Amino acid sequence: MLQPRQSKFRKQMRGRMTGKESRGVRLHYGEYGLQALQPAWVSSKQLEAARKAMVRSIKRGGKIWIMVFPDKPVTKKPAEVRMGSGKGNPEFWVSVVRPGRILFEMTGVPREIAIESLQLASHKLPIKCRIIEKEDHIKG
Repeated sequence: MLQPRQSKFRKQMRGRMTGKESRGVRLHYGEYGLQALQPAWVSSKQLEAARKAMVRSIKRGGKIWIMVFPDKPVTKKPAEVRMGSGKGNPEFWVSVVRPGRILFEMTGVPREIAIESLQLASHKLPIKCRIIEKEDHIKG
């Protein structure tokens, strides 16, 4: 699973997920992409499950890019612990995803296979997504 090698601080504040994404909203590398339609925290386990589903469905053909990286630590307190006594320990890593963000890009496979594999990946994620295509690929 994805996580940073090191971070400057062990714990982060939760932050806000308001508004739409301004960066990472267009396809750069691939012909097809999976675009988020809702704000959410996408964990490294969910990203890995989506990636595995895509790789299995394209059967070692084409290329996949993961366009988000889980660099935010999420803390949790142990079960049945009294309130207070500080913040919990980091348990997992998430990527903050806002609406419009491209999560995955894909190229080198036929259109039907690409759409099918991106749909499988979207079922593994906790948000609604849509499949987008490169504009010049649609016209041509």
